[in-house]
Amino acid sequence: MSSIETALKDALTIEGALGAAIVDAESGMALGTLATMPGLDLSLAAAGSTDLVRATRRCLDVLGLQRQVLEDTLTTLTSQYHLIRPLTRPGGQGLFLYLVLDRNRANLAMARHHARRIESELDM
Repeated sequence: MSSIETALKDALTIEGALGAAIVDAESGMALGTLATMPGLDLSLAAAGSTDLVRATRRCLDVLGLQRQVLEDTLTTLTSQYHLIRPLTRPGGQGLFLYLVLDRNRANLAMARHHARRIESELDM
């Protein structure tokens, strides 16, 4: 099992990773952040991404899909991917892993695979 710090370091080993955060989905506060890209404000990005998580959950409720498990949410930009993975393990509920990836270097399928593995090993 890994701590938040270990999980963030592990996340930055993903090819193309620019930054990672573990975020409280209720408050929007980052419990931990780590970045390789100068000027990347992960605390601000985490707070903004919380709104996206809430909106996605509201949409699922409206569509009657409450019983579906939200695996991840992806935002694609011209040069980056922003991947949000809600944590579902005991102790991690209400939190999410936030990854910023360089679109030219990252393999999105592998990044999602690594995010699942990081979640499975995170001990909260």
